[in-house]
Amino acid sequence: MNVRRFQASDINQIVTLFYETVHSVNGRDYSQEQLDAWAPVDEQALKLKAWEESMSRNMTYVAETGGVITGFSDMTVEGHLDRLYVHKDYQGQGIASALVERLEQEAKRWGLTEINVEASITARPFFEKRGYRVIESQVVERRGVQLVNYKMLKSL
Repeated sequence: MNVRRFQASDINQIVTLFYETVHSVNGRDYSQEQLDAWAPVDEQALKLKAWEESMSRNMTYVAETGGVITGFSDMTVEGHLDRLYVHKDYQGQGIASALVERLEQEAKRWGLTEINVEASITARPFFEKRGYRVIESQVVERRGVQLVNYKMLKSL
């Protein structure tokens, strides 16, 4: 596995990975209705442009194995860990840990003292193992559907 900086040419694989991962991995914690609201197929084209722009602004890393993007994560300059997704076929291989470790190192170099994230039910245990603590549970609404997630924080 190689962890490298995001390139605009990665965006198609990244958006596909996002949709496939949400609809398979997160299915154990969210209903089909919630998954469809979280990752609606009809928004895929819009996500390509919007995510390419935000990932180019953010500190964004991708994990790659044999030319296949197996995960990605990004963080704003303010220390908000925005997205962390690992390919549905590459779960449990240390990819998320490698990506978050890289972002945490970057945050320290920037002089940040903490990182915050809004973690899904599925991702919460991963972040807790890395020293993030739940600040509050929240309900967010996507397309009229409510989803539970957790505001979490880690002091660096």
